[in-house]
Amino acid sequence: MKSLSSVAAILSLVVVGSALPAHGQNRQLQDALQGASRVDCSFSTLVTGDWNDDGSVAEVADVEFTAAFFDIDVETGTAEAEGRFGASYIIVRYAEGYLHFMQTLNSGPLYLTTILAQPTADGRLKAIHTRHEFTQVRLPGFTSRPEMYLGDCSVE
Repeated sequence: MKSLSSVAAILSLVVVGSALPAHGQNRQLQDALQGASRVDCSFSTLVTGDWNDDGSVAEVADVEFTAAFFDIDVETGTAEAEGRFGASYIIVRYAEGYLHFMQTLNSGPLYLTTILAQPTADGRLKAIHTRHEFTQVRLPGFTSRPEMYLGDCSVE
């Protein structure tokens, strides 16, 4: 019969050994994010928040939304973004497997996009895009409530 300490040692080796390929892959994905010059993102799920008399509520919907960031320079913390209103200035920050893009609009809203060093089934990277915005009137095709999009990005 094996002692408890030898079983623990074997389990430790198995866990560490099985984590090595994932860690190596994660390091490659982190390096890709840190060295990105362009990212193209597609988002397929939208969660819209709102408030009513009972408190906060959320709606989930399928969407087709894209975003692209280019001229990314992690060292200086800058990038440009493509959008339906033309390119705009973006603040960039990379931190341990997260590549963040922050855009503050002159009209007040804050947009954030985060790309994770985690692959999707098709090899792209998981991504989140949020819009911190609220207007009293809802206009179709425009953000009027807080939004969170889930999707993925390709990184160059």
